[in-house]
Amino acid sequence: MSGSNGQAESPVQTKWLTTEQQQAWRTLISLVTRLPAALDTQLQRDCALTHFEYFVLSALSEVPDHKLQLSLLAQQANASLSRLSHVVTKMEKAGLVKREVIRGSRGSNAVLTDAGMAKVIEASPGHVRLVQALVFEGLDDSQVAQLSALSTAMVDQLDRGIAGGLGKA
Repeated sequence: MSGSNGQAESPVQTKWLTTEQQQAWRTLISLVTRLPAALDTQLQRDCALTHFEYFVLSALSEVPDHKLQLSLLAQQANASLSRLSHVVTKMEKAGLVKREVIRGSRGSNAVLTDAGMAKVIEASPGHVRLVQALVFEGLDDSQVAQLSALSTAMVDQLDRGIAGGLGKA
């Protein structure tokens, strides 16, 4: 059975995207699909790192003592603990990080090694140049502020939806 817009009806009333929302959605999907691929390509080519690995190393480089509890690092990296643990294991084998048991806890820290710090220092200039070229060089200060506000609002909405059970299997 079809509704007035030609779409199949369902027991729950669907609020279809407006033309403007559809255009914005398609543009957003293009961005979230193409930008990570471009970042991965550059980092893998130049430094043999994925963007996620770089993000983890960078996060560790910015905290005191270059260490974070794995659960906190997973939150900062927007990743599950199991995904982060897998990547930390890979980076441990490469000598970029080490795990440190937290006394009196079941948790552990990821600690950036000297080699890991050197890798971040090596990777950062090329990564920042690419981010500038692909994202910020085409925006003025007002647009950067709008991007920040929109991104924050969208992440907040995403977090509320996930916390409410939307998007989960």
